[in-house]
Amino acid sequence: MAQEERELQVRALDGRSTAVTLAAAASVRDLKAALRGSFPPAQISNSFHLFLKGAKLRLEAEIGSLVTGNGEFIVLVPFSRKSAQPSPVAMPAEEPSVNPPISQEVATGANSAWQDIMDDLSSIPNSPNADDASKDLYSSSIPCSGSYAEDGSTGKSPSTGCSRKRRKLCKENGNGSSDTPGVDGASKQPSMNKKSSFVRSAASSCHDKHPLGPAEMVEHLKKGLGKEGQIVHIEEIPCRRASYSELPRDLSEVMRKALESIGISRLYSHQSEAIQSSISGKHVAVATSTSSGKSLCYNIPVLESLSQDLMACALYIFPTKALAQDQLRTIVEMKKAFHTDINVSIYDGDTPREDRLWIRDNARLLITNPDMLHVSLLPCHSQFQRILSNLRYIVIDEAHSYKGVFGCHTALILRRLKRICSNIYGCHPTFTFCTATSANPREHVMELAKLDNVKLIQNDGSPCGSKYFLLWNPPLHMKKEGGSQGSLVTRRSSPIVEVSYLFSEMVQHGLRCIAFCKTRKLCELVLSYTREILEETGKELVDSICVYRAGYIAEDRRKIEADLFEGKLLGVAATNALELGIDVGHIDATLHLGFPGSVASLWQQAGRSGRRAKQSLAIYVAFEGPLDQYFMKSPDKLFGKPIEHCQVDSHNPKVLGQHIACAAYEHPICLQYDENHFGSTLDSIMTTLKDKGFLVNNPSGPFSSTMWNYIGPEKNPSQIISIRAIEHDKYKVIDKLNNRLLEEIEESKAFFQVYEGAIYMHQGVNYLVEEFDLSSRTAFCRKVDVKYYTKTRDYTDINVLGGDFAYLPACKTNHLKTTAQANSCKVSTKWFDFHRICKSSSKILDTVELRLPPYSYDSEAVWIRIPRSVKIAVAERKLEFRGGSHAASHALLNILPLHMMCSASDLGTECVNPHETRGMPERILLYDKHPGGIGLATLKSFLGNFCLLL
Repeated sequence: MAQEERELQVRALDGRSTAVTLAAAASVRDLKAALRGSFPPAQISNSFHLFLKGAKLRLEAEIGSLVTGNGEFIVLVPFSRKSAQPSPVAMPAEEPSVNPPISQEVATGANSAWQDIMDDLSSIPNSPNADDASKDLYSSSIPCSGSYAEDGSTGKSPSTGCSRKRRKLCKENGNGSSDTPGVDGASKQPSMNKKSSFVRSAASSCHDKHPLGPAEMVEHLKKGLGKEGQIVHIEEIPCRRASYSELPRDLSEVMRKALESIGISRLYSHQSEAIQSSISGKHVAVATSTSSGKSLCYNIPVLESLSQDLMACALYIFPTKALAQDQLRTIVEMKKAFHTDINVSIYDGDTPREDRLWIRDNARLLITNPDMLHVSLLPCHSQFQRILSNLRYIVIDEAHSYKGVFGCHTALILRRLKRICSNIYGCHPTFTFCTATSANPREHVMELAKLDNVKLIQNDGSPCGSKYFLLWNPPLHMKKEGGSQGSLVTRRSSPIVEVSYLFSEMVQHGLRCIAFCKTRKLCELVLSYTREILEETGKELVDSICVYRAGYIAEDRRKIEADLFEGKLLGVAATNALELGIDVGHIDATLHLGFPGSVASLWQQAGRSGRRAKQSLAIYVAFEGPLDQYFMKSPDKLFGKPIEHCQVDSHNPKVLGQHIACAAYEHPICLQYDENHFGSTLDSIMTTLKDKGFLVNNPSGPFSSTMWNYIGPEKNPSQIISIRAIEHDKYKVIDKLNNRLLEEIEESKAFFQVYEGAIYMHQGVNYLVEEFDLSSRTAFCRKVDVKYYTKTRDYTDINVLGGDFAYLPACKTNHLKTTAQANSCKVSTKWFDFHRICKSSSKILDTVELRLPPYSYDSEAVWIRIPRSVKIAVAERKLEFRGGSHAASHALLNILPLHMMCSASDLGTECVNPHETRGMPERILLYDKHPGGIGLATLKSFLGNFCLLL
């Protein structure tokens, strides 16, 4: 009698499929052997599992027992086999079991996940010629199930109770699975499935491409995308007419003719006033709106001075290299009108070493940044003697960016610069500052450069078109949570999806747009979703948008800047990298995904649109967090809120000590003369540095008792002092197909983005990380088209370095007036696994164990002990104390941007590992998430606000 045979359809995750015919009595083990012999995805994967209807097939199961309906198929899922190692998270012991029964809860979840996989794979067309980018997509290096899935060599499968325990554990610590898409834009990704009621408001997207102006766009949105009441407020900001003045009387005839040759016969009133003041030798601070022509306020007096005195020099200081490149283009265009050849050069970290000698010997207008002043120009000032001896002007643009620790470092670098100029080269240059609107521009720049008097110019004479500023709150929808037996809850649509549809609307209707996002990942998501929308509504526009953010290599950023300026790009999704004044041409609209951290930043971003007095549009799209919703419900609190103060603490003893050591290296310090530069604490700090072996005041020669010399262990102390908390250790991301460097990621961020099996995004395109070499700090990836994303899970431990007091029991501190403290701390992060999450449903498809080294760094923390009386009151009400204190930390984190200039993403809260065996203090703690700290946790104003709020 002939043996019965079965034909089974098998499909891989990259879309390739095959049919295998086996005897009904054969086993799944035989099926895997057959696939290894004939199916390429199985041949390139040393280990893989087979799934049917969401359940993993047992190796001993008979082929005849498999029930498949019409159109159903078996899914081949590769995985990386991991050696048995203890998990970084303490877990209950797993008991090996042969074919454990599947609970109804697990079976329901498995069938749901199976249906999602079936839907995703069914949408991939069968093609014998698969795309080269995905042919070898799922190699053996991809961790798919790790030690939680059945291993072909052992036949063991995990305890279902363990899997449930791991997910419950994560939820308890605020990092739960993404069952609710689009709620937290910083950590969860929304669904783009238009069939879902969660994004139904955007399902009927506009397909029209008729050009619209900003006012017409507002009406269009009311009737279309915003018809569910998303527009909760429209602030109409009136236009402002230009106020002109004649060219300053002290300008030379040569300068007047040069300006007329480039079409400038008169100036805005603030420009004329600033130029006249600078020519008169006054220090000037120009605090006017974005795109008000501030660069002319310093370029005209500088070029005037340099054209009249052939030895005169000027120094321009910008906070970023991109701004320096932008200003170089502007000056080159301006100096063409002069008959005098003025050498203008950039001197920064990107300047080729072979060009630096020529620049030092020939440049008369030197463009640099605080970093280069700190590590090169000041320590080697004798090489710049020609420039420093003839320095007439120092220009500091975007002065509002110098705040926090970066501002503190920059303030002391400027003091070192002034000291070298006056004490050695007898030069006293005039300062010109340009800054965005703030509450204290004059006081801020005076503290920044330690100046006794600065003329403030803030009456803006530039024209400004009217602006429509919309507050957009994603609509509410009912959503079932907790499975089939769950309850209906009210959730807002994903703000990321809403911004993506708004972005597509702007591009389709001819409005050049910048979509500002708070994180790099959000930029990539917005671009990816917007392109997906444009594929349906305007396919020819897909390549007219891109991402602009930190991390990209310099050549890529320069090309994006040029394409945006030249009009080749219609829009970009950007971080605050475009908040500063890079000239990217005319922008019609700005989108703002969440509150950027300060009112000043919001207005600075919104000011990027509407240049040249044209009408513009700004739309602030809210997240579901309390601060965004506060502004949505109380627009007057946003539009009536005063601009924040810029704070610089130039008296920070730790930072001051570092720069005094640098100053002593550059030139011996004399208390009599240098106290004017470094303040009244100079004597005590020098004594401290002497005790530590950095300074000595007894060299041979005259004035030995008053001169202090550097004798520290470092050859050049400035080389070991980072002024921005910039990380020098970075991980490279390489495209395997062409060996192209895609990005360099800071060490503190690397393990959140790249690891074996991670889906990494670059310009909205998905890449699968196939190899991750820790020794060379390199991730090798390949472009893929998958319908899932990945998200790590981790624990972060904060070890406060404030002595025993930080860990005293609450009862020991009751006698203290306050327990609020600011201390140094060590932050340690451990990653234990990652989720593969379906894009269309946000359901977890798989959990894969990670074995990555922990990452630690020094930072700053602000914390306060919770009184014992509070804990007793919580216990009496039978509430959870630990969860409540963690929630209180998040509440504090969300409202801090109302009280100081920071973003909630700059800070983190303490999230205690429930398996931690150490005794943990009962406290509310926030820490600075930047290695080394950027001054958020150590500012006195921060601590004052912290105590006040509590």
